[in-house]
Amino acid sequence: MVAFSLVPLILAGVAPLTAWAAPGFTTTSSIQGTPVLPTISIGLLCKLPLLEKICTRVMSPSAQVSTPIGVAQGVSDGSGSGAHRFAVRYASAARWASSKVVTKWEFPNGATNASALPLACPQPGVDPSMYTEDCLSMILYVPTSFTPSSTASTLLWIHGGSFIAGSATDPGLDGSNLAVATNSIVAVMQYRLGALGFMAPSGATNLAVKDTINALNFLNKVLPSFGGEACKITLAGQSSGAGMIRALLATPSASSLFQSAIMQSDPNNYGFLNMSTQVALQSSFNNFTGCAASDKACQTSLSLAAILNSQGTLSSSAPSINPSTGIAEPIRPVRDGSLITTPLDLTAPFPSATKPILLSNVKNEAGPTIYGMFPASITSSFFLPVSQSILGDERTAVVSASAFYPLTGVTDSRVPLETLGTDYMWRCPTWSFARLWAAHGGQVHVGVYFEGATYPANDGLAFCDGGGVCHQDDIYIVFGTTPGPTPAQAALTAEVQARYKAFLATGSPNGVGLSPWSAATASDVHSHQLGGQPSPSGEVPVGACDPSFWGDKVEYDYQVYGI
Repeated sequence: MVAFSLVPLILAGVAPLTAWAAPGFTTTSSIQGTPVLPTISIGLLCKLPLLEKICTRVMSPSAQVSTPIGVAQGVSDGSGSGAHRFAVRYASAARWASSKVVTKWEFPNGATNASALPLACPQPGVDPSMYTEDCLSMILYVPTSFTPSSTASTLLWIHGGSFIAGSATDPGLDGSNLAVATNSIVAVMQYRLGALGFMAPSGATNLAVKDTINALNFLNKVLPSFGGEACKITLAGQSSGAGMIRALLATPSASSLFQSAIMQSDPNNYGFLNMSTQVALQSSFNNFTGCAASDKACQTSLSLAAILNSQGTLSSSAPSINPSTGIAEPIRPVRDGSLITTPLDLTAPFPSATKPILLSNVKNEAGPTIYGMFPASITSSFFLPVSQSILGDERTAVVSASAFYPLTGVTDSRVPLETLGTDYMWRCPTWSFARLWAAHGGQVHVGVYFEGATYPANDGLAFCDGGGVCHQDDIYIVFGTTPGPTPAQAALTAEVQARYKAFLATGSPNGVGLSPWSAATASDVHSHQLGGQPSPSGEVPVGACDPSFWGDKVEYDYQVYGI
């Protein structure tokens, strides 16, 4: 019998232990039914796809670039990729204070060697030797052909991880191949995570969002020295990284800092937190730490372990504090009215949209959560109780009565549950967002990956290994870092990188030799199929993501909870 106390994790965007675990990782036990992120075994880090390459190649200084804030020293990884790598500290910040852009070029973490990579920001389940509070760093990947007179575009990548995990050195995020293929500078950044980025005891909000803005400010200052134009920055990110970009699109003061955006697998269903929820979470967090909002001495004396433990307690308690938090991202950007000024959703007047954006999902976003939670087949009798635990009785009644998630003849409820989860959390709210963007003047293209490359977090999940295109399985494809790619994967990487090159230059993913990709309209998203056996039209059927169903008959969480 399934313990339904675990069911609320399903569809919430948090993969269970088996899905989080990757080669070289061990998992801790679950606490009160909530999965804990993996603990990294330091000795096995070099077995990760990205770090394996870094650990086995001889790194040597190979480039020096004079910038307004000092000489940048870069390295070539010896792979013949045609790009140099520059690791740099872009901002500094005292604990729970707003960050400030650096005034001199420095290697991350006080390193003295140009080959040093940034340590991650503090996060649960990671050996403390692998992270530091001084973590506001990025890595620039610059084609060797560039000179200061080049006029290149820049793609700034923001990693995923539910706003509590991830780094610029996550598997597959080596930007060398992507930089060369798109003839652009690729920057991969990291920002303060979890409570350190979103739960300042004083009540200051969105510190992590401000970190990202300062990454853009830093790039605006140094890009011309590398051959990049400061006015040609495109934001790109996956999962919560895409959610961070959505926050920046809702931040008028950041608008001038980038020209376009690429958002992959944004869990748009959640929306931003509102201030009343943020205040309740903040009060609880302060209680968990034992430090009053005004007691800076107490806050400064807290160990990182104590902060992360309090963060974990807050995350597990958040749904009971306010159900609008959800499970997967209870700590996330907040619409505070000063920085983030609009929800960018169906609940409020939508602002004028001027930037071109590209939105994508993978075919089986919910695959890791459903098949990780239920490793074996489950009967149709499970569909209703699982749906009710996530959607509540009213929404479940509409869903189960529709033709979109049929149970007749179904022998394994994981199939309709996976489709439901993908629609509810990712695909349908993203398509609603696309229609709104198009209706208010913005150009938007929408796509779905029907081909992918299994990401380490999905290794060992039979569904993802056996043909499912799961959450994160687009990352290797985009970066061109798939280990031993199949012909289909290599072809899709070439296509996606060509489309990204076109998008960086023109705001459209169309180009010579590429099949036409129609822009979305206020009524039809024209979702383009990426990889897989193409449909006759080349477009993905709307299905349940029709505006009269999800967002209308069945509301998203941000509508249900009024956030």
